[in-house]
Amino acid sequence: MGQIIQWLGHHYFELIAAALGFVAIFLQIKQHVCYWLVSIVMVSMYIYIYIDARLYADMSLQVYYLVVSFYGWYLWMFGESKSHQPTGLGVSTSSRSLIALLAGISVLLFFLISWILTTFTDSDLPYWDAFTTALSFVATWMLARKKIENWLIWVVVDAVSSVIYLYKGLYPTAILFVFLTVLAVVGYRNWQKDLRQDMA
Repeated sequence: MGQIIQWLGHHYFELIAAALGFVAIFLQIKQHVCYWLVSIVMVSMYIYIYIDARLYADMSLQVYYLVVSFYGWYLWMFGESKSHQPTGLGVSTSSRSLIALLAGISVLLFFLISWILTTFTDSDLPYWDAFTTALSFVATWMLARKKIENWLIWVVVDAVSSVIYLYKGLYPTAILFVFLTVLAVVGYRNWQKDLRQDMA
């Protein structure tokens, strides 16, 4: 019992961040604009967690998430409207040219982040960290634009991330990312239904 209490005392900050992650993914699936507000708090906490775990690419990704959270909140609230009146943004698909562009950006980001991590940090998982980070940069932008394919990228990112966090001993975060993998599939299906309804 004492070990459990000691473990909880040492990991309470990560447990709170992981709990916020569950709330955030539920709001994301429901396309609720409050997703972005919860995300702002959660990613701020994970900046500290990832610095402590020497996952520097993931840490920099949280800074990016923080910026995109404000952008996403604005788009989900007001859409593309110039009037700044709440109109919302509908789910859409990505064109082949956009997918090709984003794939190219992902590859470039992977090589850039890998080089930075191997050259300037003591990261012990530079290539896996770079892989998930590069894809996450692209998926987050797609999420802000409500591109349905963002969920497919998150399935891959979340599955790989859960293994990374298990290896790093970040057990609450590893469990969170196992659930996020499943919920990304649920999110994709829910958004598919909404897309069909919008097109009907």
